[in-house]
Amino acid sequence: MEQNQSNENNNVTENSQTFKNPKPTVTETSYKEFRNSEKKQKSSNSGFGKTVILPFFCGILGTVLVIGTCISVPSVKEQIIRQLVSTSPYTDSGKGGEENSSTSNINTQLISLQGYSDTGVGVAKKVQPSIVAITVEYSVNSIFNRTPSTATARGSGIIISEDGYILTNNHVINSSSSSNNSFYEIGKANKVTVKLYNDDTEYKGEIIGTDSQTDLAVIKIDKTDLTAAELGDSDSVQVGEFSMAMGSPLGLDNSVTAGIISAVNREVSDEDGNKYVAIQTDAAINSGNSGGALVNSKGQVIGVNTLKLSGTSVEGIGFAIPINATKDIYNQLIQYSKVKRPYVGISGIDLDKETAERNNLVIGVYVKTVDDFSAAEKAGMKPGDVIIEAEGKKITKMDELNEIKNKKQIGDTLKLKIYRDGKEKDITVTLQEQP
Repeated sequence: MEQNQSNENNNVTENSQTFKNPKPTVTETSYKEFRNSEKKQKSSNSGFGKTVILPFFCGILGTVLVIGTCISVPSVKEQIIRQLVSTSPYTDSGKGGEENSSTSNINTQLISLQGYSDTGVGVAKKVQPSIVAITVEYSVNSIFNRTPSTATARGSGIIISEDGYILTNNHVINSSSSSNNSFYEIGKANKVTVKLYNDDTEYKGEIIGTDSQTDLAVIKIDKTDLTAAELGDSDSVQVGEFSMAMGSPLGLDNSVTAGIISAVNREVSDEDGNKYVAIQTDAAINSGNSGGALVNSKGQVIGVNTLKLSGTSVEGIGFAIPINATKDIYNQLIQYSKVKRPYVGISGIDLDKETAERNNLVIGVYVKTVDDFSAAEKAGMKPGDVIIEAEGKKITKMDELNEIKNKKQIGDTLKLKIYRDGKEKDITVTLQEQP
C-alpha cells in the first residue's frame, strides 16, 4: 500500500515537472491527471483505515468486553487468577531477576476458604467413626490411707480392625509412670471402658499387650463390623501439609482440631526418658487426645497422638508417633502380647574425648556390665571393653549402638569392634530375644 502511494506521488511529481514556469498554468489534461491522483490517494488512505485501524480498535474493544464479562463470573474469575498466580515465576532480586530453581515447583495456587472448610468436614466425617474414647480405672494406694482408692484416666484410641482391635498409648492403659508423687502408688488398670462414635454403649476393653519403650498398647472389644481407620504413609509426610488431631481431650468425646505439620523426624523424650522420632504438629493436642489419630487431608491416619509441650510460654507444639513405626509393634502385641526385640546384654556408658583421655581409653561405649548367659557374654565381651564400631560404623553413644541393633532380628549377628588392653578386637554377637 505504501508502495502505491509512493508511485502515485511520483506521478504527480513527474507531471508537475513538465511545468517549467515558477507559477505554471494548469492545462485541462494536467488538471484531470492531478484530480485522478488526488482521488487515488484518498482512496488508498481510506483502504488503510478499513483494513488495519478499524479491525485493531475493534479487537481491543472485544478483548475488553470479554475480560469484563469473565471477571464478572466468579468461577471464571477464579480460574483466571489461579492461572496467573500458579504460572508466575518467582524471581530473586538478589540474583538479577533469575528464576529461583529451588522454589519453581512451589504450589502457589489460590484456594477458597470454602475448599479448605470442605476438606476439614470431609476428613472429620470419614475418620470419626474409627476413633474411640477410653476410660481406665486404677487402684491407688496412699501411705496415709491403707484402704485403696480408685482413680480414673481418659484417653483415645484408633480402631485398626473390624473385629475390635484398638491401638492406643501405653500411658493411657498403664499409668504406673503417670504420677511422680511418692505418696501414692498407682497399680495396674482394673477396668477399661470403650465408647464408640455416636454410641452411648460402654464396651469392656481387654488389654492385649503394652510396650513402654514405644508407648504403644492394643486393647480389644467384643464387637464386629467396626469401621477400621485407613492408615497412610507417614514416611511421605511433608512439612506444611494439612493435619487434623482427633480424640477425646479432657473428656470431650469426638473432638477435632486442625493445623499443619510443623516438623518431621523430630527427636523427643517423655517423662520416663523414652526417646521417640515423632511428627510435630500445631493442631491442638490436650490431655485425653493421647492414643487418638493425627490424620492428613485424605482422611488417612499418619500418626498416634502422644505428647505435647505445655507451659505458659508454649503453644501449638504437639507430637505423634508416625503410623509406619507402629505397624510392626501392634502386630507383635496382637500376636505375642509383647514386642520381641533383639538383645545384646550389656549396660554401657558413653565416653567423650575428655573422659576417654583421662582414663587412657578411646571414644566409644564403655561396657560397664555384661549380663549372665547373655549374647554378649557368649561372644566373649567383658566389662571394661570399649565398643568403637558396629557393623563397620563408628560408635560414640549407646543410642547409636541400639539404633543399629534394633534394625536386626532375633538370631541375626551383630559385628562389633572393641578396644581392650590397648588393642582392637573384632567380636560377633548372635542376638537373643530380650528377656
